[in-house]
Amino acid sequence: MLVRYSRLAAHLLILFSFVIARPADAVPDPGPVPPAVPTAIEAPVALLVDVGSNQVLHARHPDARFMPASVTKVMTLYLAFELIEQRRLDPAQIFVMSPAVAREWRRKGSTMFLDTGEQVRVDDLLLGIANVSANDGAAVLAEGQAGSLAAWTAQMNAAALALGMTGSHFESPNGWPDEGRTFTTANDLVALARAMITRHPDKFGYYVGRAGLAYKGIAQVNHDPMIGRVPGADGIKTGFTNEAGFSYLGTARRDGQRLVMVLAGVENGRLRAKLAKAYVEWGFSAFDRKMLFANGVAIGEARVQDGDAGRVALKAAGPVAINLPRGSNSKLTATIRYDGPLRAPIMAGQEVAVMEVTAEGVAPARIPLYAAEAVRTAGPIDRIVNAIAGVFL
Repeated sequence: MLVRYSRLAAHLLILFSFVIARPADAVPDPGPVPPAVPTAIEAPVALLVDVGSNQVLHARHPDARFMPASVTKVMTLYLAFELIEQRRLDPAQIFVMSPAVAREWRRKGSTMFLDTGEQVRVDDLLLGIANVSANDGAAVLAEGQAGSLAAWTAQMNAAALALGMTGSHFESPNGWPDEGRTFTTANDLVALARAMITRHPDKFGYYVGRAGLAYKGIAQVNHDPMIGRVPGADGIKTGFTNEAGFSYLGTARRDGQRLVMVLAGVENGRLRAKLAKAYVEWGFSAFDRKMLFANGVAIGEARVQDGDAGRVALKAAGPVAINLPRGSNSKLTATIRYDGPLRAPIMAGQEVAVMEVTAEGVAPARIPLYAAEAVRTAGPIDRIVNAIAGVFL
């Protein structure tokens, strides 16, 4: 009877841990809300961007630094996706929760309920990090791939700098409060979300935005405020600290348009859920999308130096559209910018320019442009032909 009682007590402890692990995020659906931009009191930091055109639809303090808490795990996911692409990490790999990681992270905050010495696949770790914000999963992944949490966070910071996230710094793989040593900005988080979605669409689609996770016989719910409640929503990640309040990095896609939002400094989880729904609905409803170029159309060209061709055609990654306030008839101006002439060799699909589209009353759209074809380094004959052609241009 003593053995049976101990097992029952252990099960009850696990269930109780599940209930108390994430009280801040476990908020009910606020139901239908009218489209609206959050006020400065409701969300001191707010940013909404159409990532297809890089057009800012609304911004409040987008470069203000704040503690991201569990939103940090998005950087861990992105780094993992990069490493998988580089064949330095495999979803089928098995990592073990070491005694050191267990001492620090076993049952600490949001959890996958991993135990000392437990073997777990990278695939399951990524699902746990993405959908139930597993602190233990992030730590096991970090140590397993990099050898230590410090080595992993060094890779996180290097990846952040490569994305231009100059307002961010990470001290842990999971964002546990660390007296402000981990910080980020709304602009940086949008850049991170854009990179994750565009560079790793298949991995993003597989790992991010699930309704929850069932692991070790324990079913947990993803408490993202938009998944299953907003049409087209993928979610991404919520965060909370007592010092910084409630934050959110989320995304939704409708009719080929993808919006990414950041909210930070929100007072409670219920308000965050309401604001997220209202904000994204405002983004989809307050603007008319004006289509400028269809998918695959050559938008312009750029001059090339020392190439087997003197110019290269430029294309966007997909259809090009700009958002105008509903009912607006503002005149559009498009300008292609690049540091030129470009120098060969140039790979097909290489990002080489930006098209800036401006209109009165809205923020500019900045669409990356890519080389439509490869340009090899010029041989002697190519140089002569290009020189002659240059005389008549």
